[in-house]
Amino acid sequence: MELVEALAEALARASTILPEEVVRALRQARDREEGPARVQLEAILKNVEMAKAGRLPICQDTGTPTFFVRFGVDFPRLRELMAAIPEAVRQTTKAVPLRPNTVHPFTGKNPGDNTGRYIPAVTWEPVLGDSVEIHVLPKGGGSENCCALRMLAPGVGLGGIKEAVVEHVVGCGGLPCPPTVVGVGIGGGADLALKLGKIALLRRLGEPHPEPEVAALEKELFELINASGVGPMGLGGKTTVLAVHVEYAHRHPASLPLGIVIQCWAHRRASVRIARDGAVEIVQ
Repeated sequence: MELVEALAEALARASTILPEEVVRALRQARDREEGPARVQLEAILKNVEMAKAGRLPICQDTGTPTFFVRFGVDFPRLRELMAAIPEAVRQTTKAVPLRPNTVHPFTGKNPGDNTGRYIPAVTWEPVLGDSVEIHVLPKGGGSENCCALRMLAPGVGLGGIKEAVVEHVVGCGGLPCPPTVVGVGIGGGADLALKLGKIALLRRLGEPHPEPEVAALEKELFELINASGVGPMGLGGKTTVLAVHVEYAHRHPASLPLGIVIQCWAHRRASVRIARDGAVEIVQ
């Protein structure tokens, strides 16, 4: 499978098929809810089934095409990969089809193919090796509008981080289409904290951070936010978030950046792994 074809297929799958562990979490949420919350989750799950059966977009907002590329420094097709990503976006936009979501910030002009200046958004991370792993994360506009950066005073410590995350997510109410998945980035700088929040979303839903103290923070935030009662679509209930994932970087002693990245219930993603010999594997 050629690079463009593989990337186009991954983006198409991410846009039309929800990962199984996300579907499972939504079913579990439905089973513990009642009233309007249960009705909303039943409608969501029906929507997921129809999208998969018809290979149709899960949501009318097909998101901003976002890619995270971890490439081996000895991967021989890096130049080809750079050109393949935007071309795959163009082809998938036409083939699925995806809604053209990229507009010029000054003129409002839409190129019609989900590309543009700095879009698709691509983060490149060099690693040792000769293969490449590409994570595809279509990011919806409604949930992106609820992302936030908080530059906290270092003295607030872990308690201040918890308070800021819970206050922000609960304050968003139904705007990001809960139940959401929340990525939390702590440390680094302002830009890195938000980037870490998105990287945290690449982990399989509910998979705990490998460091016990970070995993404990994820669990506590998950419980605190769900205790708020915001519920599915902000209509009240037990399930406001499906998971909270945390990533961190070392920080300057005088600074405590906190990036809060919210993903709607349609936690769309897929990954492409390409070996040196060209062998391709697409997973969700």
